[in-house]
Amino acid sequence: MGALAWLIIPVVAVLVAAAWASWAQRAPKATGDPASLAEHRRFMAAMERTTAGTSAPGEHSGR
Repeated sequence: MGALAWLIIPVVAVLVAAAWASWAQRAPKATGDPASLAEHRRFMAAMERTTAGTSAPGEHSGR
């Protein structure tokens, strides 16, 4: 009976490792790329609007 108990430990470890490996190899979920790209474009447009024609603090545009 003791040998059976020692045999159960590696068998359970192999089953857990196999379950983890199958979970780790699953296909990735689809991401919301179009929405993310649209948000990035809106952000870039807003940054261009707010920085167009302005100089950095402390800089003078003309002398």
